[in-house]
Amino acid sequence: MSKTPWKADKWFTSPWNFAEEVREGIKFPDRIKIHDVSLRDGEQQAGLVFNKDDKIRLAEKLAEAGVHRIEAGMPSVSDQDKEAIIEIKKRDLGDTEVFAFARCMKEDVKIAVECGVDGIVVEIPSSEHIIENAYRWPVEKAIELSIEATQFAKENGLYTVFFPIDASRAEIDWFLDLIERVATEGHMDALGVVDTFGGLAPHAIPYLVKKIKERIDKPLEAHFHDDFGLGAANTLMGLASGIEVAHTTITGIGERAGNAPYEDVVLSLLTMYGKDIGIDVSKLYEVSKLMQETANLNIRPNRPIVGDTVFNVESGIITSWVENCGEEHRLELAPFLPELVGNHPIEIIFGKNNGLPNVNYGLDELGWSASGDEKMEILMKVKNKSFKNRGQLSLDEFREIAAKVLGK
Repeated sequence: MSKTPWKADKWFTSPWNFAEEVREGIKFPDRIKIHDVSLRDGEQQAGLVFNKDDKIRLAEKLAEAGVHRIEAGMPSVSDQDKEAIIEIKKRDLGDTEVFAFARCMKEDVKIAVECGVDGIVVEIPSSEHIIENAYRWPVEKAIELSIEATQFAKENGLYTVFFPIDASRAEIDWFLDLIERVATEGHMDALGVVDTFGGLAPHAIPYLVKKIKERIDKPLEAHFHDDFGLGAANTLMGLASGIEVAHTTITGIGERAGNAPYEDVVLSLLTMYGKDIGIDVSKLYEVSKLMQETANLNIRPNRPIVGDTVFNVESGIITSWVENCGEEHRLELAPFLPELVGNHPIEIIFGKNNGLPNVNYGLDELGWSASGDEKMEILMKVKNKSFKNRGQLSLDEFREIAAKVLGK
């Protein structure tokens, strides 16, 4: 690690992240993997559909970016899903592993085996209340199905991740008894630490990881939803507590409020923890844009990292910073540079929050000059036009205003 890991050529975060007192409780594993679930859990977002070709294209782009695992889908859902998984596995994805998802049913696992995947994620409800109220099963049925399905996966040579749905809302002793029974009587190569409904607070995660590790000695995988906007934060807390694999989706797509966003987790690890996990972060924007276009999905324009307006500047004060800092000191303006993640360069915008620095910028773009009074008149007209538009102005609109003021 460099002497100033918080400040590199393309990022500048807080040095306090690396204070000895802060880092003494952090227990990152030697290797962290990203397990992308966009093609399965991500597609469960209401109204979102990926066809076979979409899934193949997204899988190839994720592999190109260096994602370690792709959960390519749930083959029991449809023939098209099964065909997509088979085709993705056939593609040259380098070191990227291909996993399938299955219910804790032998038949589901059998279909996954037919796809030739490297591994499988096997789900089961794991809180007594959801088993009884949502599934209407006797509790013992969930345990028996888990044991049978995971054993069958093992017999067929699949790396098996046991995935207990709603684990975070289960009574702790019941949950620990369940995973111990499956680990002993069934099989698991790894255990998913699953917060299905996003209700786990970040500071509860080290406690949960500790309790699990006291009961079973298995690698752990973080699967945290974003219902309270804490998916990425919880995932980082899990990794810092020793969890080895992070389940994420591209730009946080997924059921209800979505999953932990892949971009947020990967970039935070790199810039705030000094953990380069082998992902090409220059492709974060590119991967997100492909997903958005494929899914016909609009995200908020100032969404962190991959939003189209993240690096747009409207404020007059900040516009003056842009001018003063120049190319050499751009990291005074943001915690990371747009090119780090493949986003577009900083852009000066005309609008209500402008000051004279924006007018100076616009005039420079046009190659025009103006007196102080003329600049102030242009500024007031820009602000009024922005109020009328309820948004920003284009350079052409700025030109039209400036031309009238300057008599051009």
